[in-house]
Parts: sequence; C-alpha cells; structure tokens
Amino acid sequence: MYRPIYKSIICTSSLLLFLGSVESVQAQTQDGNRFEVSKQLDIFNALVKEVEMFYVDTLDIEATINRGINAMLSGLDPYTEYIPEKDMGELQVMTTGEYAGIGSYIRERDGGVIIIEPFEGSPAALAGLKAGDRILAIDTVNVEKTSSEKVSELLKGVPNTKMKIKIQRPGEKNPRTIELIRKQILVNQVTYYGVRNKDVGYIYLSGFTDKSAQEVKAAFDDLQKNHQIKSLILDLRNNGGGLLESAVQIVNMFVPKGKEVVATRGKIRQWDRTYRTSGDPIDTVIPLAILINGASASAAEIVSGALQDMDRAVLVGQRSFGKGLVQSPRDLPYDGKVKITMSKYYIPSGRCIQQVDYSHRNPDGSVGNIPDSLTNVFYTSKGRPVRDGGGVRPEFEVEESKMPTLMYYLLNDYVLFDFITDYVQKHKTIASVEEFEVTDKDFEAFKAYAKEKNFSYDRQSEKLLKNLKDVAEFEGYIDGDSTLFIELEARLTPDIERDFNRFKNEIKQMMASEIVKRYYYQKGELIQTLKDDPVLEKTLEVLANPELIEKTLSAPTEGEYVDLPIKNKSGNTGKKNHQDRV
Repeated sequence: MYRPIYKSIICTSSLLLFLGSVESVQAQTQDGNRFEVSKQLDIFNALVKEVEMFYVDTLDIEATINRGINAMLSGLDPYTEYIPEKDMGELQVMTTGEYAGIGSYIRERDGGVIIIEPFEGSPAALAGLKAGDRILAIDTVNVEKTSSEKVSELLKGVPNTKMKIKIQRPGEKNPRTIELIRKQILVNQVTYYGVRNKDVGYIYLSGFTDKSAQEVKAAFDDLQKNHQIKSLILDLRNNGGGLLESAVQIVNMFVPKGKEVVATRGKIRQWDRTYRTSGDPIDTVIPLAILINGASASAAEIVSGALQDMDRAVLVGQRSFGKGLVQSPRDLPYDGKVKITMSKYYIPSGRCIQQVDYSHRNPDGSVGNIPDSLTNVFYTSKGRPVRDGGGVRPEFEVEESKMPTLMYYLLNDYVLFDFITDYVQKHKTIASVEEFEVTDKDFEAFKAYAKEKNFSYDRQSEKLLKNLKDVAEFEGYIDGDSTLFIELEARLTPDIERDFNRFKNEIKQMMASEIVKRYYYQKGELIQTLKDDPVLEKTLEVLANPELIEKTLSAPTEGEYVDLPIKNKSGNTGKKNHQDRV
C-alpha cells in the first residue's frame, strides 16, 4: 500500500531535479550569451578606435558604423532595421500617415531631384507643381546637385511656414519660382471607394495606419446609407501592411465581439499576445470578398487570412506575399530606434503564413520559400483545409499577367514619363476618367517618340540564347550549322516596331493609367485600372452567385479533399527607383 506513494515521491523528486537541471542549464546559457555579447562589443569598440586612429584616410565614423549596423541586421531578416534620429520622421509617417510638407513624391534623376507625383489637394498641387518639374532651389539653398534625401529634409518643416521653390519645367526656357505654405499632410489610406454593378460596394485600402479603420468604416457607412449596397469588396492588392491593431479593428467590423483575430508568439513568452475583437461589429452578414495579390503583405494578410479562417469572406486574386513576422520598435541612445522582429503571428486557424525561413539561409546567403512538403494543414471554423508557410491562398485564383520586359523599361527609363509630361503640356484637360481612352493616334505618337529617343531595352532571352550558343559551340553541338540559332536570334532581338505592336493593348492601358494620374491623381489612376480588371470581374461574378459563396465557405463534403494530418493551434511584404514623400 506504500508503493504508489513511494513511486510518487521518487517521480516528484526526479521532476524537481530535472527542472532544477533545466533552470541551471538555462541560467548557464544566459550567462554565456551575456559574456559573449560583452566580449564581442569590446572587440568591436576596440576595432573602431584602432581604425579611426590609424586608417590612412579620414573616416566618416557615423557612415562607417551605420554600414556595420546595417550589414549585421541584414543577416537576420529584411524587417529588422536601425532607424537613426534623423530618420524618425519616416517611421511616424508609416504609422500615422501624417507629416508636414508640400505633399508630393520626389525622385533623383540625372544628378538632381524632380517632382514625380503631387497629391490631390496638397500644397504642391494647389501651387501648380507638376510631375517632371526639376527642383533648383528651396528658399536660398541651391539643390541642383543635391540628393533626394536632403531635398526632402528641406521641403518638410513646421506646418503653416512659407517657402519658395525654384523649378525648371520641361519645355520652358526660364525657371519658375513658386511660393507655397507647408501643411500637415494626411495621406488617406482609402484611396477610392464606390459602387460596382449598382449594388456592390468597393473599397480600396492602400495601407494600415492608426486611421485606416476609421476611413474604412466611414466609406462603408456611406456606401450603405447612400447606395444601399448588398455586398462588399475590400481591395487589399499591393497593400504592404502596417499596424497590427489597425488590422484587428477592420476585422472587428465584420465579425462578432470576442473573436480571436491573431496571436503573436516570440522568444519572450510574457510578451505573447492574443488580439480579439473588442467592439460591436457594423455588419456580420453582408457578403464580403477580399482581393489580394503577391504584394499584399503583413496586416493585409492578417485581415484576409483571419476572415478566411472564420469563413467570413471569400478571397479572390493571387497568393499573398507571406509575411508572418511582427516588428516592434525599441528605444536606442541618442533618440534612435531599432525595429526588431520579435514574434510571428498566427491567425485563427493556428497557422503562420510566413513564406520564407530567414533562420536557414542557403550557402550563397539567399533564402528559399518553404516547400509544400514542409507545410502543415490547418482548418477553418467550418472545417475547410488551409495551409501555413506560403502566404494566404484565395478561394478563387485569377492568374496575374506578367509585365513584359519592354514595359518595365518604358516605365523605369523615363521614356513614358517624359512622353506624358509632353502630352500634358499639349492637353490642358482630358475627358472624365470614366470616358477617357488612349487612341491609336496617341499610341503611334508614343511609339515614334520612343524611336526618336533611341529607346533600347534589355532582353533576358537574348542574353540566355547567346550563352547557350557559346556553350553549344564549345561542346561541339553546332558543327558549323547555326541556322536554328540565327532564326531564334531574329525572333529574340529587340525590335521596337514589332514589340510595341505585340503589346499594344498592354501599352495603351499603361499609358491611360499614367495620363489619368496626371489629371485626376491617385484616385483617378485606380479608377482607370479597374476598367479592365479580371480579378474585379471575377469577384463581381462570384458575389452575384449566393449559392457559390455559401458552398465555398462551407465544410467540404466527404471525398472533396484528402484529409491530411492536422496541426492544432497549440502546436504551433525588378529594382524600383527610390521615391521620397515630401
């Protein structure tokens, strides 16, 4: 009768010894880590002092240290970054969407800085600044050969302060001096909302700041009150994310109070959090569709993934980016911050949608996607299977057309930009967005302009063919007969006339979007792109079929999918030109 008690005492003692051993090992590990940190910092400190004192040339210590910091953090993930005091304003813009300036994008070009895109209603737009204007001076400071970063600093400032900008407008001989007043710039995250097919509401959300939820709610209220919409489309394509709390608030609009939206888990367990809907929703029954693509990331994936896991919305488009990492800012000396990836987020089914594993890099330093064989199957609230490790997959996938190389270079080499700048000078007004079209005459004029400017573009296929031919000759496979290669070279050699005609429709659509943006700003550009949007067309088709939505959001019947092992909830964002907002 004493044996069970004896066994219990032995087991309890063993457990205490085990726990004591674990705590001892953890303490030793922590002490070892602290010693290693202290040791490496001493080495780094000594190294900097030696280099600063004895290096043959004068060093810019701040720039040198910043390179070291950025190189160190780049080995972790793309989102952990150092933000010095001088760049803190950009962090504020990211989180609030507000700053004081003139309201425009600027970009470096040919050694100077030009206006790229004024915002509607901004001081820049109201004062008459236009895309293509080259900034020569700001007040008394000459900036003809200055970086966009420096120009951005000069353009921003205290709200309601006067300033003068000297510009050179394309096509004009003499510079202009324009006086304007800096204002508090609020970048609206709801770029556009309206009605499609008479009773389908549409809202485009470009990012998640602390005001995004208010903007979405205001748009939705207006659509319900003044247009009596019967279904809603929330477009999150090209939405790179933002504040996690904002994503939770938007989900809360469409699901009941008390629902789990996302949980964060990291190294420090005490900081793990579960975010639930805390307010009353505005509509829990309206048919809802979310549009996503490969540039929908972070907070956009929380909204789309959570509503998918709750079987509250159908998703249409392409698989999302796959960013399941959460960053938090930490204070540093001298008013800087470090934005650290501190946790991963898990949406209601228990899955994390992070697509790449930065902790395991390839020998060349690159990071590969998580293969499907290493992903796990989870289940929505109604039992639909969903996978982790690869972004959020829509129920209705619509293939996204790829941009031809020709169009990429037309955009990035300023050929299209300069043509449209000239077009705007010749056309004081254009038709409304709904009625505007690029004519064949406009298209031919653009083609002639590209030829006149000796426009050339890179063709990867041409380069690969040359490499293949060199290898084939080296290995003796051609044997003097290169007819096949000659034919292929003829097909793959860049030819403006041929390639412009081949991609005529795509080029005309691109021209239309860029032209409309000059007259009707970002809102007009978006409306223009929606005219011929296969994802939107598919979404409208789905929303017009209630039976299809109900079937899509219901548990699959037996035999519709292979039941894979489930992992439960406890188991666990071409080179772009840089633009500054001013």
